Amino acid sequence: MKKEHNFFIGRLKAFKYAAKGFWILITTEHSIIAQLIIAFIITIVGFIMHLSATEWMFQTLAIGLVLVAESLNTGIEKMADFVHPDYHKKIGLIKDISAGAAFIAAIIATIIGLFIYIPKFI
Repeated sequence: MKKEHNFFIGRLKAFKYAAKGFWILITTEHSIIAQLIIAFIITIVGFIMHLSATEWMFQTLAIGLVLVAESLNTGIEKMADFVHPDYHKKIGLIKDISAGAAFIAAIIATIIGLFIYIPKFI
């Protein structure tokens, strides 16, 4: 029974650390704050446009994809800066690739948004 208790306590601690990381992201990282503002606006537009359940599902997935990619990009950049605070060509390459992943997520989310919203205006 002690292992179950430790497992439960471990999950609670993991949740606490994840919530702390989320709070740090949404209160300090401008890219995440900007993405959350865009997500909020698009969510309001979704209510105004009466999205179907399927459209909500895709929109929510797209928003989540961008937020996750931006969060991972931020984490990679922070780690790279910690490991090598001065400019280094390879660290710059790593950071560019990480930013590229967030860019891909944003492009995919934009395409999903176009699929959802263009037919509503035609």
